[in-house]
Amino acid sequence: MTLSVTTIGAAMAAIDSSIVILGLPDIMSSLHSDLVTMVWVLMGYILMSTVFLALFGRMADMFGRVRMYNLGFIVFTLGSLLCAAATSGEALVGFRLLQGAGGAMLMANSMAIITEAFPPNERGRAMGINAITWGLGGIIGPVVGGIILSLASWRWIFLVNLPVGIAGTVWGYLALHELSRPSRRERLDLLGTVLFSGGLVCLLLALTEGISWGWTSAGIEMLFAGFLVLAAAFVAWERKVEAPLIDLSLFRERIFTFGTGAATLQSLSIFAVTFLLLFYLQGVKGYSPLTAAFMILPLPMVQSVIGPLGGLAADRVGARLPATIGLVLQGLACLVLALLRAGSPYLLLVPGLILLGLGGGLFWSSNTSAVMGAAPPQRLGISSATLATFRQCGMVTSFALALAVAAATMPAKAVGEVFLGTGSDLGSPALAPFAAGMSHALLVSFAIVLAASAFTLLAGDTAEARRRNADRLADTAAAEPAPREAGSGR
Repeated sequence: MTLSVTTIGAAMAAIDSSIVILGLPDIMSSLHSDLVTMVWVLMGYILMSTVFLALFGRMADMFGRVRMYNLGFIVFTLGSLLCAAATSGEALVGFRLLQGAGGAMLMANSMAIITEAFPPNERGRAMGINAITWGLGGIIGPVVGGIILSLASWRWIFLVNLPVGIAGTVWGYLALHELSRPSRRERLDLLGTVLFSGGLVCLLLALTEGISWGWTSAGIEMLFAGFLVLAAAFVAWERKVEAPLIDLSLFRERIFTFGTGAATLQSLSIFAVTFLLLFYLQGVKGYSPLTAAFMILPLPMVQSVIGPLGGLAADRVGARLPATIGLVLQGLACLVLALLRAGSPYLLLVPGLILLGLGGGLFWSSNTSAVMGAAPPQRLGISSATLATFRQCGMVTSFALALAVAAATMPAKAVGEVFLGTGSDLGSPALAPFAAGMSHALLVSFAIVLAASAFTLLAGDTAEARRRNADRLADTAAAEPAPREAGSGR
């Protein structure tokens, strides 16, 4: 029952993500906006969910994970409704921020709820089943999105979230119950939240606005300086505050440290690839949204099949081997996709998509199982939120970095037409150089994903961490009185 509820949440997030990426060219034309604003439609959601992940994870440990998870369904559904009613690119970005807050409530608690419900020897399989949902959502999303964009307005790509969100809200209330006793004695780290969010906003603004402001402009230099100052202040504050936003003591565990680092680098290198490919297929190659959706399907199809196998392998032989192999495969995919040009045949795209799906399926479930298995039992909420926060930081920076690298290798006139919306339409000849810029961005992704594979090798075996956590569970059980029944603490 726990897995069924978290699966609905994962399905809603996966479908929304893939549909929104597919619809960006249509939204850009309909709202008379530019590519930088459209990227903020994606980054605004991820930014908001990143900023609040750790805070909501802390609140979940204090007030109850189930309460926070169910509230996430409501906020996400309301945000979807408002996104459908947006009349400008800026308004859409604003409503995506609200949607991102709901997504943070869901993401901060889903892995903790699964980890709490399943024993260690079944956790990887549960993560793998959850990964199937992401893969199936990646299949359903583009197909449904392509049909919607072919027959109706782009606004329906947000309205399709409503029935899923309502069903998740009702089923979550009926099926989920608190299994652990909330710790209300802790305090929220509001200053840490402000420092963390301020630093991240400075970094993202610098990476995205550098395309239009100029990389050597005073404004961009001030933003980078602001990021460094706020990041240093955040680390210094977190070391001395009693209840930190991100519990740095979690990183004393080697598997948690290197596993989280690998997840961050993998997100940084891979997450923007789907966006680049869909914009390439629609903008450069001139395919319709529905055709582009079907052309991208090998990626989520393969990932949905391999995801459970990656989790099962992690349960059997440990996470290090499947996670490392998965990252190497994704690195090879980046090299293959970097060969794409404006006149490249579709057959060159297919092997890259298959390798991306294979690698993602092996890495995600095994790495997540290892990191959460290494987390202290009483800190599952903040541990899940910390992993998700670092992964989201990689995702949101991935878009900005990919566009910055692509723009740096394109002619100035083409940059203006493609990224700043000064071209007449998406079929402008200026889009041809985008393929060359995309190639450079994919080569950067290749280098980053190889660094991620080194992290998984350094993480070590999960068996030792599981033994340590078993001892912690025994100590906790011996020290605390018997908890109430699972169904009594809603």
